[in-house]
Amino acid sequence: MKRSEINTIMEEATEFIHEHGFVLPPFGYWTPVDWASKGTECIEIVDNMLGWDITDFGFGDFEAVGLLLFTLRNGNIDNSSKYPKAYAEKLLISKEGQVTPFHFHWSKMEDIINRGGGNLVIECWNSDPDGVRLDTDVQLHVDGTVITGKAGMRLTLHPGESITLLPYQYHAFWGEKGSGTVLIGEVSSVNDDRVDNRFLEKTGRFPEIIEDETPLHYLCNEYPKLG
Repeated sequence: MKRSEINTIMEEATEFIHEHGFVLPPFGYWTPVDWASKGTECIEIVDNMLGWDITDFGFGDFEAVGLLLFTLRNGNIDNSSKYPKAYAEKLLISKEGQVTPFHFHWSKMEDIINRGGGNLVIECWNSDPDGVRLDTDVQLHVDGTVITGKAGMRLTLHPGESITLLPYQYHAFWGEKGSGTVLIGEVSSVNDDRVDNRFLEKTGRFPEIIEDETPLHYLCNEYPKLG
């Protein structure tokens, strides 16, 4: 992805988030110049990969296959004594028809919540321990109600609705065409996207960036060394 594309995505996302009455924490607005003045007092942001996360999953077409995430809070699987939070929270933005590819998490349990905007379509399958997608009935928890359906069942989450996804449940999602961009909330157990994602097809979780202009804000995997 080009840095100019990432910067534009950030600007559009900030406006969309504000339109829905949500304000990012201060570090979400820090520029590289701001980061140059920061020290180890901000190490939690770096260690737990808080902040902006924009990916095209290696497909090279963000509008078709891509996702914007902003990690608001997170613990740390590898250093729980220093960072004892047992939970994480994110904001996500999915445009109409913009697919997040099939994946599951080895350990993370998560609630995906439609916070507003359009409708979110999500397709779910079971997996075996080796990551093989199974043609078996899927049991899902949707706002306190248990729903069982056939493999590959699709649900449409309208604003205010949510779904709980367990480890080893393959899922893909996208904004429903004709309904508008979706603001998504994610509440989960501690998250580490470097090791906890199992994609059905080969993808690139973090983008390779062509530096054609100065970053507006750093992504969560490219913070400078502090201290």
